[in-house]
Amino acid sequence: MVSFLRIAALIAVLILVGGVVALAMMPPQPPTHRIEKTIPNDRFQR
Repeated sequence: MVSFLRIAALIAVLILVGGVVALAMMPPQPPTHRIEKTIPNDRFQR
């Protein structure tokens, strides 16, 4: 029973480490679409 728990814990740690490594190797890409906003002239001081 103890050996089964050790093996299950080892597998869980390996899966966790594998997930962290996979996320570290593939960073998310930033959004590349352009956002254009029209600002009314009333917001600027003269």
